[in-house]
Amino acid sequence: MNPTQVFHNPHPYALAVSPVSDAPLAFHRRLPGYQPTPLVELPELARQLGVGRLWLKAEAQRLGLPSFKILGAAWAVYRALVERLGGEPAWTTLDTLAAHLAPLRPLSLAAATDGNHGRAVAHMARLLGLTAQIFVPAGTAAARIAAIAGEGASVTVVDGSYDDAVARSAELAGSHCLVISDTSWPGYEDVPRQVIAGYGTIFAEVDAELASRGEPPPGLVIVQMGVGALAAAAVGHYRRPDSAAPPRLIGVEPTRAACVLASLRAGTIVSVPAPHDSIMAGLNCGAPSLIAWPLLQAGLDLCLAIDDHYACQAVRALASAGIAAGETGAAGLGGLLALRELPTAAAAAGLGANASVLLIATEGVTDPAARARILASNCRIDCVAGRVCAGEAS
Repeated sequence: MNPTQVFHNPHPYALAVSPVSDAPLAFHRRLPGYQPTPLVELPELARQLGVGRLWLKAEAQRLGLPSFKILGAAWAVYRALVERLGGEPAWTTLDTLAAHLAPLRPLSLAAATDGNHGRAVAHMARLLGLTAQIFVPAGTAAARIAAIAGEGASVTVVDGSYDDAVARSAELAGSHCLVISDTSWPGYEDVPRQVIAGYGTIFAEVDAELASRGEPPPGLVIVQMGVGALAAAAVGHYRRPDSAAPPRLIGVEPTRAACVLASLRAGTIVSVPAPHDSIMAGLNCGAPSLIAWPLLQAGLDLCLAIDDHYACQAVRALASAGIAAGETGAAGLGGLLALRELPTAAAAAGLGANASVLLIATEGVTDPAARARILASNCRIDCVAGRVCAGEAS
């Protein structure tokens, strides 16, 4: 088992965050089937883990897809189309929006993905009558590839890593192809910035739901990283100027793809070499996003790189609580399990009997076979020590 790696940020509030726009949320509310995803309290799991309150934002069903990724993809696609059109069209339904795209046709959307982002881009392409070309790294689960193809997209398996897939998708940019990436590089920043903005809907919904229940905001928020777009959205939301009591923010990634932690230690963006082969497939990224990086560097309190067995434990713990989540979706809870074993880091995070913790279950079950293997294994949480039982398969 790989030991948990920790980075303590000495200056977690050393940035000026612009006020958060409500435009992405307003856009999402116009999409068919929009409704806030559930914010679930898990009191029994909170008791077992020794925290006061445990909240889970469950993204297993979001606008017809099993992941939060559609929030970023939909908003980024829309803003990219508006830019191509030269102005915002008047529309009431996606059909009327699609009709406005006639001057742009033929038009394709391209993306690289470990699964969920590419499926979301392909889904938007289908809804708008566009084609989609999606690139996935070698080793992507067959179920995830089939789900993307099921949206009508052309799927290319790249003989390489996620970063290699990103490079292949970027080659298609042109007058008849919009690249919709959730990561960024020099000269390509606006679309990924809109992806981050789209993810902000999650945290706006959390605020609204807690307020409607008369509950205070969380004191600790744990988010998955990957290239860092979701974590950047959390920083942008909770470090905004009008945030009266900003929570501590913790980013979680696999030890097998700990690109954010390596970059934080180096003080600049670095790439970690492949293979990136964690079971937390959506987090198998080799380098942070260029535009997410300043927010991550200055906005996170802690960064954790965790072994796969914590994700395994978390999938099983959530299943016991009636929550179906994939390995990436459960990674936030995996980070909490790992944090409990690190007294210094846990104290720095304010973890304890009075802590109120927010987790994001970023996906439902996107690889049923992998989840079945985890549930059939004999790993479980030792609710006293928070450690894996000796019988867990390695």
